[in-house]
Amino acid sequence: ELATRIADRRRLMVTPEHGTPLAVESERARAEYSERAAKAEIDARIAERAIIVLDPRQTQTARNAAEARLELARAAALKAELDGELAVQAAERDAALAAERLELADAAVKAAALEGEMRITSATDAQEVAGLDARLAAGRADRLRADLRAARRRLGNQVPVDEIIFIPSLPVRVKQVTSVVGDVARGPVLSVTDNLLAVDSALPLDVAPLVKPGMRVAIDEQALGIKATGRVKRVANTPGTRGVDGYHFYFEIGVDETPTPLEGFSLRLTIPIESTDGEVTVVPMSAISLSADGTSRIQVQRNGKLEYVVVEPGLSADGYVEVVPVEGALSPEELVVVGYDMPGSS
Repeated sequence: ELATRIADRRRLMVTPEHGTPLAVESERARAEYSERAAKAEIDARIAERAIIVLDPRQTQTARNAAEARLELARAAALKAELDGELAVQAAERDAALAAERLELADAAVKAAALEGEMRITSATDAQEVAGLDARLAAGRADRLRADLRAARRRLGNQVPVDEIIFIPSLPVRVKQVTSVVGDVARGPVLSVTDNLLAVDSALPLDVAPLVKPGMRVAIDEQALGIKATGRVKRVANTPGTRGVDGYHFYFEIGVDETPTPLEGFSLRLTIPIESTDGEVTVVPMSAISLSADGTSRIQVQRNGKLEYVVVEPGLSADGYVEVVPVEGALSPEELVVVGYDMPGSS
């Protein structure tokens, strides 16, 4: 707004030649031009009427028409004169108000700057107060936790530390007691079992380095329609342990809760090593071929013809491979060539 008002004031600045703003001079010149054009039109109509009046061959209708055109020209001249006066007065008024508008715009800029500074100051103060409140709340929480621990120590049962056994999760069931009171503790003295199902399996040597504890596992049995999920609990560090041969690594899967009992079934375990961020375009692996320049390409049927499309292969699984066209686009349901039917072959 300030820039607009500055431009207006420059446009309406007083010219040293005439002592008036250039915009006012322009309107005056335009009004003068309009008046002169209107007077010229009146002179032309007067001449036209004179020719018709002096010509005895002209009818009364032609004389009346010439008189009417003259009156119209005079009315147009009067209108041009009034319009010019109004335009000049408007330009003079704008010139008189330009300075005041500039001052108002400058004041608005300063007011906006002050308001912004006030808001920044208020926000900074609020942030400092919030930080102080957070620190005070954290201190109170620490004191309350310390008081709670002290209260639990006073109220709880006290036992020697060497008689406490920490179990990661409950509930558990005592499976076997291998020692009695008074014996020397050598090796395991007690074994327990939990109610969580685990699946034992083995990984080939080339796959084992890719599997890490905590990975998600899909568990299913296709014939019976059983589906479950789980996580990798542990992977052996060396092959040939826990009952597997020397060409495999033992690993254990912890099964999530499932309404279907899985004991006694032969299950398939699927561990996704890598996946795409979302839906991608895939084609059968046999649809990709290598061209002479080393790029990968596929043949797509379009408008009854086969057309090569250069692609960038991505992840592959279950006989399909992700493809990204280098140029153009691929649409779902388009047909691609996966082989040729050679005529006369048996």
